[in-house]
Amino acid sequence: MQKLTDAGENIVNDLASRYHLSHDAVVHMLVAVNNGGGSMAQFNCPELGGSGQWMRGGMTMVGDMFNHGLKMTVDNLCNELSNALANNQVFPIIPAGTPGSNQWWPSDLGSPFSSGAQNNIRYAVFPNRLAVELNGQVSVYDTLNHNISGVSQQQGSNTSLTFNSQFGTIAVNNLPLISGQALPPAPQTNFAEPIAKAAPPPATNLNDKNDFAPQQPLQNNIQPSDKTSRQYDINDTLEIIGKLAKLRDANAITEEDFNSKKAELLSRI
Repeated sequence: MQKLTDAGENIVNDLASRYHLSHDAVVHMLVAVNNGGGSMAQFNCPELGGSGQWMRGGMTMVGDMFNHGLKMTVDNLCNELSNALANNQVFPIIPAGTPGSNQWWPSDLGSPFSSGAQNNIRYAVFPNRLAVELNGQVSVYDTLNHNISGVSQQQGSNTSLTFNSQFGTIAVNNLPLISGQALPPAPQTNFAEPIAKAAPPPATNLNDKNDFAPQQPLQNNIQPSDKTSRQYDINDTLEIIGKLAKLRDANAITEEDFNSKKAELLSRI
């Protein structure tokens, strides 16, 4: 369980009582808001509808997407947690450069120009360096001539990261490791495997009278598709919008571009 100061415990207990939530649920949301720098949170809290995302002054998404009361609860709670983090020492002070600290990277790297967290991985980007923390283990990579514009967690993997640069999307483990332990390699897709060809139709025997029997209408052979297969995955939507928000905060895209893309993504749900 995340350690809190006395002030932090009082805040959590007060919010848990007022929002009718457990102590652990409020702490979970507190950590999520803190990891998002006080302006956003990605969370998975059963008491609040499971997976969801909150952005201060913007969009709130929860697993039960049509439950507007739940959305308001999450928005109000996260706003209060954000204000508490800004005005109180909620977590004990941990020396810089040690696991659990907000400044978890080696102190000689200075201040990052970009940082973030996803699931059990945190990362920070510095001039010519990329620091990654996985389960308390910090690794530092040489970014070579890459101008990193964003870091994201590999889909379907809990330990693999990719980053975007002027050369496209690159796996972090392709960078030279300076210190720490290298991340496990991202799963590779075998693009060389040939695509199976459909078997050719049987030759027509002109002497067989059945060959001239009326064919059944094509639509009778079409099975209804699974409705859920056409639904846009809400978790993917949350992740993409989160990445867009980081690009907006880094001035890589405009607020107008962000709002336009966000509306497009939400329309697919």
